[in-house]
Amino acid sequence: MTAPIVQASGVHKHFGTNHVLRGVDLTVEAGEVVCLIGPSGSGKTTMLRTLNHLETIDAGLILICGETVGYRQVGQNLYELSPKMVCARREKIGMVFQHFNLFPHMTVLQNIIEAPVGVRRQSRKSATENALRLLDRVGLRDKADAYPVSLSGGQKQRVAIARALAMEPEIMLFDEPTSALDPELVGEVLAVMKDLALSGMTMVVVTHEIGFARQVADRVVFMSEGVIVEQGPPAQLIDSPTNPRTIEFLQAVL
Repeated sequence: MTAPIVQASGVHKHFGTNHVLRGVDLTVEAGEVVCLIGPSGSGKTTMLRTLNHLETIDAGLILICGETVGYRQVGQNLYELSPKMVCARREKIGMVFQHFNLFPHMTVLQNIIEAPVGVRRQSRKSATENALRLLDRVGLRDKADAYPVSLSGGQKQRVAIARALAMEPEIMLFDEPTSALDPELVGEVLAVMKDLALSGMTMVVVTHEIGFARQVADRVVFMSEGVIVEQGPPAQLIDSPTNPRTIEFLQAVL
């Protein structure tokens, strides 16, 4: 048995007096697609951001591929790593944000090769060849020399996915990747994500797209008020939920 890609136990997070995560336990196996759903303010995005140490935690432990991302563990004690070490451990975690976060002064190709060349010390030739393969994969080979300002929202998000994949991550994190898109552009991004899931990529997706979760997720996790209320396969959680809070949420969104 291989170790889970994600092992989070007893995770707590406060923002001032707001107790956002209240003892969350979450495990994600290699190749599994897990969708986090729930009302706004339930802690979904905060939980996702703790996985790559974009948010620190106040209590608990998170292991990604068997290692803490932001800390060094010695016995029962955790010591914060230097920013350089945190970046090194983040290399195995791809992240796709709600608002793309592309570098506006770089072409699509330059956006994708920046990290492999600058962080992983790949040759520019090798990084470029891989970037063009990834652009083929997301259907944007013809946009290699374009700047982000000339792209639609759906195209920008597909470039962002290609950029994250260029680092050859062990896991991909998606933070509501379609919520900033016009409705007619949502499908093109979800199609790329479905292809990723079929290829065996481990994925954790915060989403309001219940249809996507039903089709692609191996497991759907419903969060509310900083805790995991209910989780299970889509056929169970979406079609036959048992918790009253889950039932109320799904009746409101379906």
